[in-house]
Formats: sequence, C-alpha cells, structure tokens
Amino acid sequence: MLMQSGKWISRVVPLLALGLLAGCGGKEQGSSAHIASEAAVSARVETVAMRSLPAYADFPGSVTSADHVVVASRLMGYVQGLRVHDGQHVRAGELLLTIDPSDVRNGIAQAKANLAKAEAALADAAANQKRYKSLYEQQAVPAQQYERMHLAYQVARGNVQAARAALASARTQLHYAEVRAPFAGTVVGKQVSDGQLAAPGQPLLTLEGAAHLQVVTQVSGQAYDHLKLGQRVAVEVGGLGAAPLTLQATVERLVSSADPMTHTHTVKLALPAASQVQPGDYVRVRIIVGQHSGILVPAAAVQRRGGIDGVFVVDAHGVAHFRMVRPGESVGGDVEIMAGLVSGDRVVISAQEQLDNGDRVSAEG
Repeated sequence: MLMQSGKWISRVVPLLALGLLAGCGGKEQGSSAHIASEAAVSARVETVAMRSLPAYADFPGSVTSADHVVVASRLMGYVQGLRVHDGQHVRAGELLLTIDPSDVRNGIAQAKANLAKAEAALADAAANQKRYKSLYEQQAVPAQQYERMHLAYQVARGNVQAARAALASARTQLHYAEVRAPFAGTVVGKQVSDGQLAAPGQPLLTLEGAAHLQVVTQVSGQAYDHLKLGQRVAVEVGGLGAAPLTLQATVERLVSSADPMTHTHTVKLALPAASQVQPGDYVRVRIIVGQHSGILVPAAAVQRRGGIDGVFVVDAHGVAHFRMVRPGESVGGDVEIMAGLVSGDRVVISAQEQLDNGDRVSAEG
C-alpha cells in the first residue's frame, strides 16, 4: 500500500508542476494581451544626443551701490533739526539736517562791514585821484605825487573786489549750513545726533543710492582671462526656499592686479535697473571658462516620482520606462543630464495625459 501511495505521489507532483507552469504561461499571455489592448498615450518624444555645452566657474559676490557717499560737514557748529533715521529713503535735494548758522551769520555781517569800509575808502581814493589828476594837468603838483594818488585808487579798487568776494564766500557758507541729500537713496548710517558739535570733515550720515547697483566679486586668473569690458555675465540671486533668480549683469570694472594673498582679481558688474535686489545681497557669479560635451533635455521632461528625479524613455517597442537621472545645470529652458541618459535615447518631453511606467506611447510629430 505504501508503495502504491509513493507511486501515486510521484505521478501527482509532476502533474501539479505542469499545471502551475501552464497557469503561469497563461497569465503572461494574458498580460501581454492586456498591454496590447491598452490605448497608447500621445506624447512628444525627442531623441537626445551629445552636444557642446558651456563650462562654468562660479564665484561668490555681493551687491553694492555705486552711489555710496559719506555726508560730512563743512562748518563748525551744533547739529540742529536732524530729520532722518537709519533706513529712511530720501529724495535728491531733501534737507537732512542743519548746522547752527550763528557763526556763519556773524561772518556775513563782518564781511558786509568790511565791504562798506572798502567802498568808502575807494570813494575817497577816487576823489583824490580825480583832484590830483586835474592839478597834475595844470602842472600844480609833481608827477610822482599824482602817481601815488593813482596807485592808492587802484589799491582801493582791489580792496573792494576782495571785500565783495569775502562777502560772497560768507554767504556760501550759509548755504552749507543746510545739509541736503546729493542723490535719491537710503540712509544706511547715522553718525551724529541733535545737539552734537560737528566739525569740518566730520562724517554725519551715510547714503546709498539704488539707481546704480553693482556686484563685486573676486575671480580666479583663469576666469579673469575670459572677461572683457561690456561682456554679459550671469548672476544668480536666490534665498532660502525661493527659486534662484538669474540676472544678466555687464562687466563694468576689471582690476588687472591680483591680490597677493588670494591671487584673485576684483571684478565689478553693473546690474540692470529694477533688478529686485538690494545692497548687501549675496549672489553667485557664473563665468564661462570653456566647453564640454553633455546631454540636454527640456526642463519639463524631468519629473520627480517618489522623491527620485527621472525621465520617461521610450524603448524600441514604444513602451515608456521611468529612468532615474541626475540633473545638472540649467541652460536656458533646458537641463543638463549628468547621468542616466546616453546619446540616442528617446525621451518623453510632454504627454497628453498622466504617463506611468510601462505605458505605450504614440509619438507625436
């Protein structure tokens, strides 16, 4: 009986195995029939190829204002009527503060008195010169005496001119008592307070204008050799959690002498007007220093699935497969693919509907 049972088992096991294989084969055929019966997704497909791409060198930089001035006093006096504070925007010509003009007014009064004295002396000298001229013509006085009167008249005229110039200078000093903004900008520093004694040359306020912004950076010798005045250079501005903003700056200054410690060159780039940056912002300057070979795909082709960057590649049978890639730098509206694609791959750029791994693709155009 046991032997018969063993024979029964030996016959049943192969039959079960054949049944399982038949079942698997039937499922595989069913899946193929299912895929074949699915409608193809219409999509735009492009074949990628190696091409020559720019090689960049990146350098940190900071935004500064070309209109940066320290406002100083030209008078000795106490600060009065300080009207601005740190961070305040001011207009060109706006009154910032006043220096006590008492000493200036006293100087003007003295200059007026000196002018009146000089004009009186001139009138007296003119009368003497006229009288002695008449006497000299009548040969009533010697020539030397007339010449002395004429010289006194000339000196008196010079004294009047000097007194008038002194009065004009004193009145100009009164103008300096009112300290006004030389251009429209922002007060970034205040070095005095009301009631403080100001001296000539003493810094009072620091102003920065926003009309002419620059990027100041230090670049290597290799990058410096690829720059020239007027050249356009890409500048990236980006904060935490914000997409980088790329601006096109213009090379404005090139310092040929290298820093002896860092062996770098100072470069200044002019930013375009209304560039949405502020003095002090950190930027990244991107300078083209050569060429290299790489693959570009439109940025829309790169998708993120399950935290992985990838593209859909269409095989020879028209089936899409999601392939992981490593994106690199952006070049215009395209993205360089550092790894994951080879020349000749057919990549889905856009699809009419949601595309999944294993979907059939009907290529457009």
